[in-house]
Amino acid sequence: MTNVKIVTDSNSGITQAEAEKLGVSVIPMPFLIDGKEYFEDIDLTQPQFYEHLGANASVSTSQPSTLSVTELWDKLLEDGAEVVHIPMSSGLSESCHTAERLAEAYGGRVQVVNNQRISITQKQSVYDALVLRDRGCTAAEIKQKLLETKMDSSIYISLDTLKYLKKGGRLTPAAALVGTLLRIKPVLQIQGEKLDAFKKVHTLKQAKEVMIAAVRSDLMGRFRAYAEAGEMTIAVAHTQNYEEAERFLQELTEAFPQCTPTFSDPLSLSVSCHIGPGALACACTRIIK
Repeated sequence: MTNVKIVTDSNSGITQAEAEKLGVSVIPMPFLIDGKEYFEDIDLTQPQFYEHLGANASVSTSQPSTLSVTELWDKLLEDGAEVVHIPMSSGLSESCHTAERLAEAYGGRVQVVNNQRISITQKQSVYDALVLRDRGCTAAEIKQKLLETKMDSSIYISLDTLKYLKKGGRLTPAAALVGTLLRIKPVLQIQGEKLDAFKKVHTLKQAKEVMIAAVRSDLMGRFRAYAEAGEMTIAVAHTQNYEEAERFLQELTEAFPQCTPTFSDPLSLSVSCHIGPGALACACTRIIK
C-alpha cells in the first residue's frame, strides 16, 4: 500500500462517520439557506435540509472555500503523502475546476480527478481509489485509472415533482404547470457530466420499469463485457424515500443477479435541492477489482 490519501466531497454521499471508517477525508459542501451558511453533514442533516425545503426557504449551493481545501491538503501531505482528490462532476459544479487550479501549486503531489461523477457513482470512484491504493498505485496512477473508467457508469433518476426543477430555473413555469396537470413523472439520466431528460412516465411503477429497462440495455450493450466479467455493481439513491429505495434495490438485485448489489443511499443535498423529495435513482457502475 502506498502513502496516498483519498479526499472527496459530501456530494459522494459518504458521511463523516463513514469517511472515518474508510480512512478518507470528506469536504462538506456549503449551502445558503435564507442567507445563513450551513455545511452538509456538519451542521445540516438530511431531515433539517428537507424541513427547510418544505418550508419554501431560499436554498442555494456553493463550493468549498479555497482555504478549506488547501488546509486539508496541507495537513494530509505533512507525512510525505500524496493526495487523490475526487470532487463532484465539473459539469455540475465549479468546485472541480477550482481544485484543479489549486493543485497546480503542489508540484504533482495532489492529483484532482475530474471523472464527471456524482453521488453513488462518485462514491464508487472513492472505493475504486482505495482498491488501487492498496494495490500499490501512486496518486498519478490512481487518477489515470479513474479517468480511463470515468464513463463506465449510468445514473437514472425518477422525480416525484417538477417544482424544484422549475424553482432552480431548469424548467420553464409553463412546462412545470403542464407536467403537474398531466401528472408527469420525468425520468432523468446522468451520463458523464450532464443531467438530461430521459423519458416521461405517469406513475412510480412505470418509472421503475423504465429505469430497469435502461439498466438492462446498458448491461447488454456498452457494459456487456464488464457485466460478464462480474465487474458491474448496482446501487440505489433517493431523496426522503427510504422504504421505496430498499424495495427498488431488491428488485434490481433480482433483475440483475450478475451485478453486485452495494448500497441504498440518500442523494447528496447538492442534487436534492434541484429535484426535491420523493425521487428515486439507480446506477450501474463498473467496479475496479
